[in-house]
Amino acid sequence: MFLRPFIERKIPGLIALLLMTTLLSIVLVFYSQANLDGPVSAVSGMFFSLLTHSAGNPGFLVSVAVFMLIPVVLKLPRKALFKLGVQFALLLALSFVAKTVMKHITEVPRPYTHQLQSMHIVDSPQAFYALSDTEKDSAVKQASKSVSQWRIAHWQGETNYSLPSGHTIFTAVCVAFWGGFFLRRRQIIPAGIIIIWAVGVGISRIWLGMHWPSDLLASIFGAACLYMCIPEWGVSPAAQPNSQKILQRR
Repeated sequence: MFLRPFIERKIPGLIALLLMTTLLSIVLVFYSQANLDGPVSAVSGMFFSLLTHSAGNPGFLVSVAVFMLIPVVLKLPRKALFKLGVQFALLLALSFVAKTVMKHITEVPRPYTHQLQSMHIVDSPQAFYALSDTEKDSAVKQASKSVSQWRIAHWQGETNYSLPSGHTIFTAVCVAFWGGFFLRRRQIIPAGIIIIWAVGVGISRIWLGMHWPSDLLASIFGAACLYMCIPEWGVSPAAQPNSQKILQRR
């Protein structure tokens, strides 16, 4: 009795995730691995860095603030604002915990550690993770002779494991929650913008040498599972007459 309405409200978010997965998979067919020691233009370096920063620390806080402005712009009631805020916060908290735990369980080396091995800076990716933080930083600095600083800066900042992608989990939960929010209201364009942004972040992680394609897809699957764990507190039609009128005009 209560399960059916719950699942029905999850369908738009799951559809948004499916669209994200489909688009990302298509791109990954043609671009699944970056040439990490190839030349990098300032434009591409800045573009991919900005994308990845929008879902990283502390840039994700700006993205969260932008998303939380959505119900404010739509002039939803305060009760709806509170419910959406709590749901989104729970989803973000679960995704952070899941990402941290899974990295320690899987211990998959990042792609750039294989690049360090091919450059004879470390004996193996596993040897890199056996180094101290200072030694890891020194090893990455040695690669700066042939690797762009745009990538080196990210390698130095993230020396943990690869699976899952924290950036992709963050964008995927945003797609499920806010993409589903817009699809539920038949507002295709803003939902599409969120999905394209999320796919861009995923590709930026490949370009930077931080993740494998399997990391991205596993992260989306994990986000879908977490999304299904979040309670749905719908706002009754009587509680939001103004927002409904606005949506009906659109």
